[in-house]
Amino acid sequence: MTLGRRGGLHPSISIEPGTRLYGKRVMLRPLLATDFPQWTEVRQRNDQWLTSWEPLRANNLADPTRHRDAFASRCATRDRERQVGTAYGFGLFVDNVFAGEININNVVRGAFQCGVVGYWIDERHAGNRYIAEGFAVISRFAFDELHLHRLEICIVPRNTNSRRVMEVLNVREEGVALRYLEINGNWEDHVRYAITAEEWDQRRAELTAAWL
Repeated sequence: MTLGRRGGLHPSISIEPGTRLYGKRVMLRPLLATDFPQWTEVRQRNDQWLTSWEPLRANNLADPTRHRDAFASRCATRDRERQVGTAYGFGLFVDNVFAGEININNVVRGAFQCGVVGYWIDERHAGNRYIAEGFAVISRFAFDELHLHRLEICIVPRNTNSRRVMEVLNVREEGVALRYLEINGNWEDHVRYAITAEEWDQRRAELTAAWL
């Protein structure tokens, strides 16, 4: 059992690989090993677009963008994380074509009831607000299904594209965490944004009408 946001107890939540979450234009689902051809094509084509905003991969780890087995292992890890409730990873699909990812990472229960959202989009789809829609979808999932109390989003200050998602959604900015995460080999400051269950309840109708 896990402590719910209202102070009651909720059963442990199992998210199956076949889970689908829908917005008006996007569909989210866990990635499968069979998604490798689409995923690797998008990731390799967007290598420079994405890697400057990501942690360095350890030299002793196989690159999942180039090795099918490494991608399958990545999917299996995400499955285990969903089963134990520590993270919930989703591919983002537009017209049933893979276009990016949006994840709830580092889920902590107990008195915290929080997860950290991360996302990326194929540069070809940038500017269409698909990630903003995906964030609304995953927020509904986090608050209504997982019964989390808080979602955090942490972004390198100069990453204006990612910050624009938060601005479009009017997600509350909380300040800057200094040298918060290692990104591409450097300890980078991050602007921290957050939305709580109370804010979601207040904005549910607005966000549902706009995105869901």
